[in-house]
Amino acid sequence: MNLLFAITTGIMFGLGVFQLLRRDLIKSAMGFFILFTAINLFFLAVGAFTPEVPAYIDPATNQPIRDGQIADPLVQALILTAIVISFASYALFLSLINISSKRYETVDSDNVDQLTQ
Repeated sequence: MNLLFAITTGIMFGLGVFQLLRRDLIKSAMGFFILFTAINLFFLAVGAFTPEVPAYIDPATNQPIRDGQIADPLVQALILTAIVISFASYALFLSLINISSKRYETVDSDNVDQLTQ
């Protein structure tokens, strides 16, 4: 399963960077979203437990913990924070694309000129 996460994350990261470097701003926005999804998948893969060892084992007694303790929630917190940050930055990026497409009447980054006005 870790190999599947690694391959999927690598492919999505490469596809996101490829799309981010395109001249069309809409395709760049799609690449931005794919890149952030790959980062979230990477966080999920890093925080996943191995199937051989359950998540709720006390290392001292090697027995399952039964008194309501849970696993470290840091991974879930990082993923939720990354989702919120990626959504906010994606919304900002789309609004900038919308403004530039109305102002310069194109979504091609090579045709956008006179940026100093």
